Amino acid sequence: MKNVIYSHNCVTLASEKLIKFIRLWISFHNTKFIGMKTNAELQKDVQDAIKWEPLLNAAEIGVTAKDGVVSLTGVVDSYIKKMEAEDEAKKVIGVKAVVEKIEVKFTNSFTKTNLEIANEALSALNLNWSVPKDKVTVKVENGWITLEGELPWNYEKDAAKSAVIHLTGVKGVNNDIKIKPENHDVIEQRDVENALARDLSNDESDIHVKVSGTRVTLTGTVKSWYHKEEAGRIAWKTPGICHVENHLKVDYYYELLGLSI
Repeated sequence: MKNVIYSHNCVTLASEKLIKFIRLWISFHNTKFIGMKTNAELQKDVQDAIKWEPLLNAAEIGVTAKDGVVSLTGVVDSYIKKMEAEDEAKKVIGVKAVVEKIEVKFTNSFTKTNLEIANEALSALNLNWSVPKDKVTVKVENGWITLEGELPWNYEKDAAKSAVIHLTGVKGVNNDIKIKPENHDVIEQRDVENALARDLSNDESDIHVKVSGTRVTLTGTVKSWYHKEEAGRIAWKTPGICHVENHLKVDYYYELLGLSI
């Protein structure tokens, strides 16, 4: 009889494939074993998360949940509260999508004209060191701010939005700033993959990277909405990047399976 010697790497690879198969089988055949949250449990978790946020603890926000899709309704007196409610809902494990229908309504003392909002927005942009001077234009219509222009980095685009969302009288922000990088080096797929691998928050995620010119596309499965947005944020740091298409799927089973084996 021939002696068959298996290398450590082969055994490890085979074990990983077996575990992956078992996880997939469980997710397909036995959702109760996985411990998926019921609609009522998810609804309560989102309600508690919103109440826990000091900015929102007095806000009247309605929450409904069905199969991982959470709907938010209600009225708040600032745009930042509307955004905060959505962000808190996204952080809750089990949330796969958020439908946000929160209205922003002001009392007469907080109402401002479009011109006043535009002037305050321009001032806020000029005071923010992360936003290049005179590169962003502002348009205001019915309390909605639209930001336009071209910037070399996505973090500068995000900073421009962050500079104006707290302003009184703002009902919403459309961030239409385009990214035009100054670095024209070729984007290497391996560089993006390594950047994602270095971030421990993406551990146990199944992220696939595709690079086409200045565009990076992310596909696969992550365990929470936070991990999806974090992966996109990391990808946007790539020098020379113009577009990130974040097609990552949020799968609650995926996270729980990581704890089941």
